[in-house]
Amino acid sequence: MGWGTQPDNLTQFRRFLKTAQGIRRGGSAALDLCYVAAGRFDGFWEESLSPWDMAAGVLIVQESKGRVTGYLGGAPDIESGHIIATNGRIHEAMQAILVEIEKEAGLPSLEMRRFRKS
Repeated sequence: MGWGTQPDNLTQFRRFLKTAQGIRRGGSAALDLCYVAAGRFDGFWEESLSPWDMAAGVLIVQESKGRVTGYLGGAPDIESGHIIATNGRIHEAMQAILVEIEKEAGLPSLEMRRFRKS
């Protein structure tokens, strides 16, 4: 899939918009992950990221004692493109919302939505 043809995350965005006090999306996953590490953002989630959008940001969050997992848990996998990064305090809550969406929303499987080189 090329740019602009990847699945959107509007279902997840809508649910977090109802749950969170505010959502900011800067457009740069690497910068957003640095903002989590710096404490400017409490959490970040995304799917279908490119490995180069995740690699450095994951390390920076981990080094700042934040928490990073795959989209549905487990160790972060830069090949999958699915990520949750938080300050640690809200990680389980964010993950619970994403797991609930996966069960209820009728979305294609995460495997089908994973990053694919065009």
